[in-house]
Amino acid sequence: MRATINLLHTELIPDLLAILPDWYRGQADQRELPWRNCPTPYHTWLSEIMLQQTRASAVIPYYERFLASLPDIAALAACDDERLMKLWQGLGYYSRARNLKKAAILICQEYGGQLPQDFTSLLNLPGIGRYTASAIGSIAFGQPWPAVDGNVLRVLSRVLASTADIAAPATKKAMENTLAPHYPSGTTAGELNQAFMDLGATICLPHGMPHCACCPLARICLAHAEGLELELPQKSSARQRRQEKHTILLLRQGDTIALHQRPAKGLLAGLWEFPNLPGKLRKDEVIRWLAEHDLEAEKLQILPPAKHIFSHIEWQLSSWLVEVAPATGLTVRDNHLPFVWANSQEIAEHYSLPSAFQYYSPYIHKK
Repeated sequence: MRATINLLHTELIPDLLAILPDWYRGQADQRELPWRNCPTPYHTWLSEIMLQQTRASAVIPYYERFLASLPDIAALAACDDERLMKLWQGLGYYSRARNLKKAAILICQEYGGQLPQDFTSLLNLPGIGRYTASAIGSIAFGQPWPAVDGNVLRVLSRVLASTADIAAPATKKAMENTLAPHYPSGTTAGELNQAFMDLGATICLPHGMPHCACCPLARICLAHAEGLELELPQKSSARQRRQEKHTILLLRQGDTIALHQRPAKGLLAGLWEFPNLPGKLRKDEVIRWLAEHDLEAEKLQILPPAKHIFSHIEWQLSSWLVEVAPATGLTVRDNHLPFVWANSQEIAEHYSLPSAFQYYSPYIHKK
């Protein structure tokens, strides 16, 4: 049986929801974001997907570049996978981009190329959960749907002085159910959800001291009244990240670098990477691996270690720069190896390298 959460002090909700839209309108000029200038369903959907796990300031250039290349849902549905990954390169969590395209194809097939306004239909699209469906519905269609994310959980926990664990699904459900009966329709619904986003991003901060002196909710906030701002919200610890060691091989011949495509499923599925091996390899182990692939090193140089953190995995990276000797009678590019060989311009234009491998971009160019 699922646990149920009974929130206290919910009589404050109507006041809270009355205060935030006016505050949002009054400070809108201070937080201009391109997707708010033209909140079409497509623009809202795209921005909400990009904003998952990513700061707004970091999203802006990707959003503008993406829209310039794929201005509507039909263009997204028809986009080549490699081009899509290149447009997304650097944003991380690449499954978001794959789900965007899958959803776009369904929208073109089943909804005439237009995002549906029905909540259940939105939820049935790949990559769209309750929060994203609510954000799209409220901002683009004026639906009275509260979009409950970390910002809302934090703000409500402090205003209501709630000690419920915000990592628990039951807490999120309770807060959504508490807000829903009081939510407005029309443009105010979208303004309210965006007000929560802005308040959580700029004032009711998750780490360190929140800026209560300039918070529009300070006069009704129980955490502020009781000096509990730093103790709330309560959140159970996330699971510890698994650590993995990898050795990256930058195989270079002339002006080309070897690239390998990752499997179609799993972490960073289908993206390109530099050849790499599990563990931290010594020089003799790298030489042995090269010999097994009929490659000979003219020069081997160890590179500085690096680290890349995914949501549940931490990669500890060691790396070698390998100047590959030309094969007898053949260039490396002609050999039948499990790589493609590309120069720096080809990599920049055609191959999507995840952020985990961007540490090594400076070594692509021969010095």
